[in-house]
Amino acid sequence: MATQITNYQCPACTGPLHFVGESGRLECDYCGSSFDIAEIEAFYAEKEAKAAEAAQKQEETEAAQKSAEAEEQQTAADGSDWDASGLSEDWGADAANMKAYCCPSCGAELLCDATTAATSCPYCGNPSVLPGQFAGVLKPDFVLPFKLSKEDAIKALKKHYRKKPLLPSTFSKSNHLEEVKGVYVPFWMYDGAASGSVQFHATTVHKYTSGDYEITETSHYDVRRAGSIGFEKIPVDASSKMPDDYMDSIEPYDYTDLKPFSTAYLPGFLADKYDVSVENSRERADKRCAGSLVSALESTVSNYTTCNETSRDIRLKRGKVHYALLPVWILNTKWEGKDFLFAMNGQTGKLVGNLPVSTKRVVGLFAAIAASLSAIGVTALLLLAH
Repeated sequence: MATQITNYQCPACTGPLHFVGESGRLECDYCGSSFDIAEIEAFYAEKEAKAAEAAQKQEETEAAQKSAEAEEQQTAADGSDWDASGLSEDWGADAANMKAYCCPSCGAELLCDATTAATSCPYCGNPSVLPGQFAGVLKPDFVLPFKLSKEDAIKALKKHYRKKPLLPSTFSKSNHLEEVKGVYVPFWMYDGAASGSVQFHATTVHKYTSGDYEITETSHYDVRRAGSIGFEKIPVDASSKMPDDYMDSIEPYDYTDLKPFSTAYLPGFLADKYDVSVENSRERADKRCAGSLVSALESTVSNYTTCNETSRDIRLKRGKVHYALLPVWILNTKWEGKDFLFAMNGQTGKLVGNLPVSTKRVVGLFAAIAASLSAIGVTALLLLAH
């Protein structure tokens, strides 16, 4: 029968340790450090526990990735498609009071009432937009009016600059705010229902001390939840000009303020004409609707340390599709010849956008972190050496 032999290394210098019978301790031939056997065993037990914890996290990450890859195959519909029969191009008398513009640079198609002029593109900043044809345009079912002003958007942007340690010091002072435009962004809104089941892998972690040892016990559980949910007005933005991650980030909107569409809400603002059809939005719509059920079921899984989805079996019942305009303040800034786009929810004030990063500050931050870790390491070695 083979016996497993552990070769202990010195915690101070990683040199080999050997047992000295006279002292009953483990000593290092290289640095001369001396350790109690219990001390070394506890040290190695902690290392093994950390390694096991890291392996567990890796397994959970891989499981989550596999789950995400399988989502498309695990979501099915009842055979029906999203019902867009209620959408109409009939503007009635309102058509006479509407104008259309087209940006020759990025291709954005903009709509506005007769009292508003589009002088530049809110997306790319192109100063030359051309009159277009107001034809073949769906009339929105709903509009969510702007609640916040242009001044509110500028204040929110300046606040966004604060407490950003990696932001170049000159950016907030010298960047030039090129454009601030209030734009009604087109959204498809989906009604329907979802039912099915979701499997989760959950864990509970219990730590306690036994003598000189700190013990970590991890218990693993397979958790299943099943149910159904009805939903109304799940939003999917219908503009290719506005980044999807921006629109997802500035959600949610409060739909209690949603109004039947009226051109009375348009003066002073632009409306982006949709260029992503209902059909081409189908995949995102299905994913968001299935995600609504998964989130609702996951919220019932409680009293666990971790919880990760491993599989799902979701059935969708697709219903009506509505066309809505939601308020977004778009802010374009220019700094050192580069353009930076920001978007703010025109109802709640939630803002998102990319900021430049100072290379010097990044280097300085990493240097500070490295210095701190080095100091901690030296202190630990000194403590172990004594």
